[in-house]
Amino acid sequence: MLAALLFLAPALAALVLFRLVPAVSAVITSFKSPVVLAGTSSSFAGLDNYKTLLTSPEFWGSIKTTVLFVAIVVPAQTAAALALAVLLTRRIFGAKVWRLFLFLPFSVPIGISPLIWGVALRPDGPVNAVLTAVGLEPQRFLTSPTQALPSIMIVVSWIGVGYWMVFLIAGLQDIPSTYLEAAAIDGAGPWRRFFYVVLPLMRRPLAFVLVANTVANFILFAPIQALTNGGPKQSTNLIMFDAFQNAFIVGDTSTASAEVVILLFIMLAIVVLQFRLLSSEGRA
Repeated sequence: MLAALLFLAPALAALVLFRLVPAVSAVITSFKSPVVLAGTSSSFAGLDNYKTLLTSPEFWGSIKTTVLFVAIVVPAQTAAALALAVLLTRRIFGAKVWRLFLFLPFSVPIGISPLIWGVALRPDGPVNAVLTAVGLEPQRFLTSPTQALPSIMIVVSWIGVGYWMVFLIAGLQDIPSTYLEAAAIDGAGPWRRFFYVVLPLMRRPLAFVLVANTVANFILFAPIQALTNGGPKQSTNLIMFDAFQNAFIVGDTSTASAEVVILLFIMLAIVVLQFRLLSSEGRA
């Protein structure tokens, strides 16, 4: 028992210092008044920061944008990752090489990937050069209020799909081949084997990917800061970036902490719903 605790101690210490302590600090700060002057202390403000946020059109705009972003990106990434995982677990030529290429975008530092896409999606960048070469109109992408958020979705998916694919490949490889062989002997075609054998046995890997992907996209920050800075016209102002703006640009850490706490409860509600849906499908 003591040996196990000693081995776990570094991980537990990191969890407490870098997860629990900041979370508790954010909750406490969210109930304090903003510090107006440097060197002054904040006082207890109760629910004032939450009331301010819940009556703010900008805050509700960031909530709407974030929920829309997550509602599109998470299913799209998961579906693409699952499709690629199924394809690359088959005996096709160069499957391992394709896995490597698809995982490479995730291995690029998070600060570098947005810069690459920032150049690619410029009005005079290579993507518009290709569109012009094939006779299409050049697009504004990151400078358009209607195209900026879909552009961020493409960037995030380019980074994330290969990463989530790795977990799903591991789940597919854990499925005993005897189950698929028995289904084939019973006359089940490829689609029936996939929907009635593979998917039910992939509930746990899919649950992990859905939950982890949901959390990752709710707290997305780096691509927003690097590519759009929340614009144009607040069209990419996700809630995590809005909290950053309040904390480090405006200097209102109390309101920013309240935003983070609200975000935490939203994520918890969605994750619990995901687990309930997946568990109910499993019982059915």
